[in-house]
Amino acid sequence: MVGGACFPRRARLTGRNAFAGVFAHPAKSSDRYFTVLARPNDLVYPRLGLAISRKVAKSAVARNRLKRVVRESFRHHQQRLGGLDCVVMGRAGLAQWRNAVLFDSLQRHWQRLARPCAPS
Repeated sequence: MVGGACFPRRARLTGRNAFAGVFAHPAKSSDRYFTVLARPNDLVYPRLGLAISRKVAKSAVARNRLKRVVRESFRHHQQRLGGLDCVVMGRAGLAQWRNAVLFDSLQRHWQRLARPCAPS
């Protein structure tokens, strides 16, 4: 990948325990499009988990588009996130918005969460 922005398997948050760890005591960032929960991990790289439900988008095609947008945004911002576990949850009606609007929203979330969750 150009510039080292890739999304390898190790960058994915998988399993019930990994998600439960983020849901336990997260830093939270919300707007009308997404709710993003984050928690520092013991790794040197960030991991992403997705929770895009049928309430957010009825069709699988729309849900998959939203997941691609989130993964692409994460890929471009992962260098700034350091060792964070992030779970992105979509809000109802999210599928109606253009990709550019969603990218802008996610960029603001990554910036908000990178600061308070940074290891001191």
